[in-house]
Amino acid sequence: MKKKYLIVIADYYKNISNGLLKSSKDLIPKSSTVKIIYVPGVFEIPVTISKNIKKYDGFLALGCVIKGQTPHFDFISKASTEAIMKLSVDNKKPIGNGIITCLNMKQAIVRKKNGREAALAVISVLSQS
Repeated sequence: MKKKYLIVIADYYKNISNGLLKSSKDLIPKSSTVKIIYVPGVFEIPVTISKNIKKYDGFLALGCVIKGQTPHFDFISKASTEAIMKLSVDNKKPIGNGIITCLNMKQAIVRKKNGREAALAVISVLSQS
């Protein structure tokens, strides 16, 4: 059966988000329908998925948070991760969490292909009977 995927991507760090998108999108079966929605930051990802939860079979949350000089990094990372998990469990739909959290841009560049793991997780759950 043809699956429908929604990729919600925070493009605050465009170079990183483009890498996450490419590494994940290449794995989604060609027979699937894929829609991509761009949001300004990772904090907007859960609400965007929530608004579209009934329209799609699986979701990818992609983005990057880089630690700065304030605790903002901790709050955003924790809040977005918890919201994504709650949406997934409450709606019984897989959401691959491809939001990378890094201490600096160098780490983010190395990890920008990690969207692959999020896509594999969603594909795996959708293939369960």
